[in-house]
Amino acid sequence: MLAEPQTKLLTGKQFAKAGYAARCELVAGEVVEMSPVNIDHGFLEFEIGAELRAFVRKKELGWVFGGETGIYTQRDPDTVRGVDVGFISKKLSPKRPKKGFLTIAPELVVEIVSPHDRWNDINDKIEEYFAIGVLWVWIVEPKNETIRVYRSVTEMQKLGKADVLQGEGILTGFALPLAELFSE
Repeated sequence: MLAEPQTKLLTGKQFAKAGYAARCELVAGEVVEMSPVNIDHGFLEFEIGAELRAFVRKKELGWVFGGETGIYTQRDPDTVRGVDVGFISKKLSPKRPKKGFLTIAPELVVEIVSPHDRWNDINDKIEEYFAIGVLWVWIVEPKNETIRVYRSVTEMQKLGKADVLQGEGILTGFALPLAELFSE
C-alpha cells in the first residue's frame, strides 16, 4: 500500500510571499480559497469601515483597517484570517502597523457574512479571534439585516434593523443605526 503524499504546510510568512491572486486564508498551514465577495458585502464593509474610521479619527483613538487584512490567529501551524474591518487602539499600537500580517489582536473585528459562508466556519473564526485577545466581534448578516455583537464566545446580542450598533469600551460613543446601514 502506498502512503498518501503529505501536504506541505505553509507558514504565514510563506503565505504572504506567495501572492495568491485569488481571495484566500491560511488555515492551520493550508491555503483555503474563497470566492470574491458580492456588491452588498463590499458596500457594507466600506460603510462600516468609513463610519468607524470617522469616529476613531475624530477622537484620535487608533487605526481602522479593512479589505481582508491578514491577522494571525494561530501559530505552528499558522492560521491567517482575512478580516473585513478591524480596529487597533493607539494603546496597543502607537504607530500604524505597515508591514506583513497583524501579529497583535485588534480590539474589534467585523466579519460580514457572504452567501457562501458556513456558520461552523464563522463560529471557528469567532473562537479564534477571542482566543488571541480580541474584545468584540461584530458579525454582519446582510441577508437578515442583522448584526450579532459578540463580547465573548458565549455572550452575544443580536441587533435588528430598528436597533443602533453601539461601540463599547474605548469605542464608547460610536453609534450606527442599522436602518441607515441597511437602507436601500
